[in-house]
Amino acid sequence: MPDARPLPGHWDDSPIVLTELAGPKTTAGRRRLRAVSAAAGRAGIRAGMTIAEARAICAELHEYPWDDVAVAGATTEMTALLLEGSPQVTPVAGTPGMWWVGACGFGGRSGERELAHALRRLAARWHPRPRVAIADSCVAARAATWAGTSFQQGDDHSLVCIVPHGHDAGYLAPAPLALVPMGDELRLALQALGLRTVGSFAALSAEDVERRWGNEGLQAWRLARGEDPRRPVLARVADLPMVDAELPVPATTMEPILFLVRAALDRLTGRLAAQGQAVAALSITLSLDDGRGALPASALTRAHTVTREVRLPRPVARSTPLFERCRALLDTWPLSAPAIGVGVAIVAAAPLSGEQGNLLDAAWRDAAAVDAALARLRAELGPNVVVKPIARDAHMLERAGAWAESATAGGAAAKSATTKGATAKGAIAKGGDP
Repeated sequence: MPDARPLPGHWDDSPIVLTELAGPKTTAGRRRLRAVSAAAGRAGIRAGMTIAEARAICAELHEYPWDDVAVAGATTEMTALLLEGSPQVTPVAGTPGMWWVGACGFGGRSGERELAHALRRLAARWHPRPRVAIADSCVAARAATWAGTSFQQGDDHSLVCIVPHGHDAGYLAPAPLALVPMGDELRLALQALGLRTVGSFAALSAEDVERRWGNEGLQAWRLARGEDPRRPVLARVADLPMVDAELPVPATTMEPILFLVRAALDRLTGRLAAQGQAVAALSITLSLDDGRGALPASALTRAHTVTREVRLPRPVARSTPLFERCRALLDTWPLSAPAIGVGVAIVAAAPLSGEQGNLLDAAWRDAAAVDAALARLRAELGPNVVVKPIARDAHMLERAGAWAESATAGGAAAKSATTKGATAKGAIAKGGDP
C-alpha cells in the first residue's frame, strides 16, 4: 500500500516512486511506477516497472499515489515561474517535471549559458538540483539533461549542459534508445535486432525504416538524427512582445489559464515599462483541442486557436488592472473544447503617461483601476449595466436627462471622483441600489 512514513530530508534524496493502477485489480503487482525520484533512478528503478519489481531492487522504497490534479497544478505554477526567463515555455507532454524553453535570440553561446543558469536558479525554488540543457533540437536537449554526470552529488557544474550548434546527431549517437520517444512495440523490435544506442538506429536507411515500421518508425528515426520538429519558440520575432505557454493537461475551466495570463502580464508590462511604454491593447489567444498525441508533433500544431482583444480607454503600465480586464473577458469566454495553450500578445503600445498619483490627496483615484472595476461589472451583469447621464432638450424636468451606455465610463467616473470629493457621479452601474 502507499507509504505514510515521513521523508528524511529533501524528497529527491530519497528513493520515492509515484504509482498508478495498471489494471482493474488493486494488487501490488498491478500498481506500476509512473514517476521516480533521482535517488530511485540511481538505484536502478525506472518508470513502467511494477511496484513488486521496484521493491525487489530497493526495499526502502517510499510509494505514493499519482495525483493528476496536484501534478497539473504544480506544472502550471512552474510554467508561470519559468516565463521570467523566456517568453516561450511548454511543459513536455507525458513527462511531468520537464519543460521546453525557447533559447533563441540570447546572444550566442555566452548568452545561452547565462540563460541556462537563470533557468536553473528559477527551477531551484522547487527542486534542489534542477538540470538544464540547451541544444538545437528538443530531443538532444532532453538527452543532455539525462547525462550520467548530472547525477553526481555535489557537482553543480554538471547540472548545465550546452550541446554545440550543429552537433546534435553526434551527441545523441552514444545515448540509449530510451531517450528517443517512440512506441513500445517499435522499441521492443529495435531491441530484438540488437540496436541499443541512438546512433545504431540512426545509421539505418530511411527506406528500410519506413518499410519495416511505417510512419511511426520514420518519425522516431528522424528524432534519432536530431531532426526534431518540436519547437517552444516562435518562427519569427514579433515587433511587439508576446508570451506563449502550453498547459500541462487540457483545461476545461479558466482557472489555470488565468494563472498563466497573470504571469504573462507581469513579464510583458515589465518589458514595456523598461522601454518607456504602456499597453494600449492586447490579445489573448487560446489553443483548443480535444486531446493530445503521444509523439513527437506538438499538440499546438493540431489545435485551432481563438483570439480576442482587450482595448483599453487609456494606456496602462501596471499588470493588476490589465489582469482584471483580462479576467473580465475570460469570465464570459465559453470553451468549446479543452484549452491546451494560451498566448498573450501586445497589440498596441503607447508612451507612458507622466501623470502620477498624490498619496496625500484622498480624492485622487487610479483611472485604470476604475476601468478594470467597470469591466468586471459589465462581465458579471451583462450589457447596458454601466451607464452615464446625458442631457436632453426637454421642457419637462423628468425628461431633461437620461442614462446612456458608455464604453468609456471609467474616464467619467475617475474625473467625477476627483472633483468636489464626489464618488463616481459620472457613471453608475445598474443592478444595485441607486
